[in-house]
Amino acid sequence: MSNTISIMLADDHAVVRSGLRRLLEQYDNMKVIAEVDSGEQAYQHFSDMTPDVLVMDISMPGMGGLEALRRIKLRYADAKIVIFSMHENVTFAVQALSAGAMGYVAKSSDAEDLVQAVNNAAKGVIFISDALAQKVSMHTLSDDTPIQKLTTREFEIFRLLAEGKVVDEISTILNLGQKTVANYQTTLKQKLQINSPVELVRLAIHHGVIES
Repeated sequence: MSNTISIMLADDHAVVRSGLRRLLEQYDNMKVIAEVDSGEQAYQHFSDMTPDVLVMDISMPGMGGLEALRRIKLRYADAKIVIFSMHENVTFAVQALSAGAMGYVAKSSDAEDLVQAVNNAAKGVIFISDALAQKVSMHTLSDDTPIQKLTTREFEIFRLLAEGKVVDEISTILNLGQKTVANYQTTLKQKLQINSPVELVRLAIHHGVIES
């Protein structure tokens, strides 16, 4: 059993978690040891379960997968995390990989991509599916987008603002002081060169951070 990869699943949809468990446990070297339905729970239970690999969605209510990823990596530098997301947008992939994810797999990808991502992560090797890898390399080569310059937390606050959340809501979701969130909001305006909430939403739609 020493070669078995222990896995934690973090997704707010029970049906998705059930499907993932069935998919991964078809393989003798994989065992799902825990399931959680939020970023908060992923962060809280990571230390109890110490999985070899955490497979986590980005879009979950409350603290998103990106913020959970950032916090887990801050506390456990060796944590191996694979993001499994409906977002095929390269902006999310680049943010996740910059924050220390070992893999990024779109939910529309072949099942084998996720299996390979988990196997790779367990060995400390990064995995991105072919279609996305090309986009990521093109995106990384071009630095014409200001969003690329955002830190993980700035990006998460940008996303929440674009979704229409106000400062006190974001403060609650991310467990940050309202003044801290307001400071981030000011920083975002400067970094992204925007002056109004409408401009922020337009920018978010343009880069696929939210849907129009």
